[in-house]
Amino acid sequence: MTRTILTYADYAALPDDGQRYELHEGELVLTPAPGTSHQGVLIDLGALLHRHVKEKGLGRVFVAPTDCILSDITVLQPDILFVDTEHRSLISARAVEGPPTLVVEVLSPTTARRDRGGKRDLYARHGVPWYWIVDSAARRIDAYRLVGDTYQLAAPLTGPGALPPFLDLIIDATAIWL
Repeated sequence: MTRTILTYADYAALPDDGQRYELHEGELVLTPAPGTSHQGVLIDLGALLHRHVKEKGLGRVFVAPTDCILSDITVLQPDILFVDTEHRSLISARAVEGPPTLVVEVLSPTTARRDRGGKRDLYARHGVPWYWIVDSAARRIDAYRLVGDTYQLAAPLTGPGALPPFLDLIIDATAIWL
């Protein structure tokens, strides 16, 4: 059986059916709507990062749903993404087109396996330097650094502290859990 490989053009032509989709190496993947706990953590952490980045002039922060076009057949929608000023040319009217500096995924029961597996591997394959996994159930944020073609844990955070690439920002992880 031959698998149909979809492209960004196919993805962009999808009818607006109220669903969220991603393109994983040409395969269309349905992303379920996140729950309220997920969204609460997303908005609190996203607002904190946005304020810090804006005040320091470090680049831009976007939250889902924002397309991150990593290739013509890989389009993801990270929960939060950061593009530093050096790479601002990646930001277009339609999407972030290339690997952002940081992607953040807030785990949900329906996405945790994908975020820790296939999606993480796609980010690594396309050269995203920093990947954070926010695990509300464990009340933990793990910052991973791309080393070669895989991520290595750079810093876990369970209380107040800083995470790379924002070493001058103290994040009180205990304040973002609902």
